[in-house]
Amino acid sequence: MPGNTIRRALSAFLSVTVLTLALNACSGSASDDDTVNFGYIGDYNGASLLAIAQEQGLWKEQGLTAKTKVFTNGPVQIQALGSGDLDYGYIGPGAMWLPASGKAKVIAVNTYTYADRVIAQPGIRTMKDLKGKRVGVPEGTSGDMILNIALEKAGMTTEDIQKIAMDPSTVVSAFTSGKIDGAGIFYPSIDTIRKKVPDLVEVASTKETGDAFPTAFVAGNKVSGKKNTKVIKVLQQANDWRAQHPEESVALVAAMLHVSEAQAKADASHVETFSTDDLAAKTASGEIGRSLGKLGDLFVHNKQLAENPDPADFYDGDLYRKVHAG
Repeated sequence: MPGNTIRRALSAFLSVTVLTLALNACSGSASDDDTVNFGYIGDYNGASLLAIAQEQGLWKEQGLTAKTKVFTNGPVQIQALGSGDLDYGYIGPGAMWLPASGKAKVIAVNTYTYADRVIAQPGIRTMKDLKGKRVGVPEGTSGDMILNIALEKAGMTTEDIQKIAMDPSTVVSAFTSGKIDGAGIFYPSIDTIRKKVPDLVEVASTKETGDAFPTAFVAGNKVSGKKNTKVIKVLQQANDWRAQHPEESVALVAAMLHVSEAQAKADASHVETFSTDDLAAKTASGEIGRSLGKLGDLFVHNKQLAENPDPADFYDGDLYRKVHAG
């Protein structure tokens, strides 16, 4: 009798334990499948598709719940992806070396941006005038990228300036207070600076150099392909809504970021958007791959990458096209 009692008790305990584990596994799986932790930068590029997706109920259509969090730059989001604090994020071209080095996966191209500038205090007219001067820059961002491009075109290197690493908000305060002579920075931060330094000089820009590059949405390496498929679908639907409703998209961004519509519109003026048809076609033709490859060459030149990888290694263009094709 004691032996039978023990066996029955052990059997009951194991049954309850297995059931509990199964329920917990199902609960965890549902949470993992349904919740999207998404990072973004507080500008038109970074916020517009997320604002549209929320307003249009696109996450719900895919059975997802999005939790968004604002960041100051792309590299910090890549760190959050690696630690598991984020599932997805948005990066500009300057941070593309991080997915290119295997830190994340590009799942969708967003826009091409012309928002990056090297700016200088009044009286400084050219890149050569910045020789020996203090130049602030958020390292690893598109501000860093345009600074390196502009230096090279002027026959200079970072050794010719006093390069000071600082986050975007610190660049704004340091420039407006005169603590730095120049900066590699981007809109809309430049608009903020211009309010206090209206005579600032744009000594170099991606628009002038012809170096507009793609911005993109990235996924953590451990995020499932099933979730990526759903998220890409949301981004594609939001992308096409943005293309068809440019003024409304500006209004949604303004509301999301708590800025004026005039400010959001000015920010959007530095952005080239495309329909999802266009992005799928540019992926199929290899245009996006070539653009990413050109970025890779810059990153190798700047010693951010040891070698330039095949863009197909970090941009899942095949999945993007598959989702688009339905």
